[in-house]
Amino acid sequence: MTDDSPEAFTSLRVRPYLLTGGRTRSAVDLPLEALVRTTPAGVSRSPQLGHERQLIVELCTEPQSVAEVSAILKIHLQVARVLIGDLVNEGLVATNTATPHQPTARPDLRLLERVLDGLQSL
Repeated sequence: MTDDSPEAFTSLRVRPYLLTGGRTRSAVDLPLEALVRTTPAGVSRSPQLGHERQLIVELCTEPQSVAEVSAILKIHLQVARVLIGDLVNEGLVATNTATPHQPTARPDLRLLERVLDGLQSL
């Protein structure tokens, strides 16, 4: 008999790079506070997913932040970001803040000006 609860996952000793296929970044930029929730497609495909991905999909039937997923499953934060990003790209989970990762994109000038104004007012 197997236990598929998130608590059972903590006893596994799998190297993080094996869970992400050696990747350290996802195509989706996920802040710590991004709320993750399972989509209807995720519910239907959950039994076909790998163990870690299935745990994330099942855990996020109630919205969870990226940080909470990492903490509950006791996996490194960056590993959680990569796995969740893959699930977002596949349409199995959705977030409130996911944006495509663009390493060469310049920051929004208006945002930088607002941050500068805020710092100067301190």
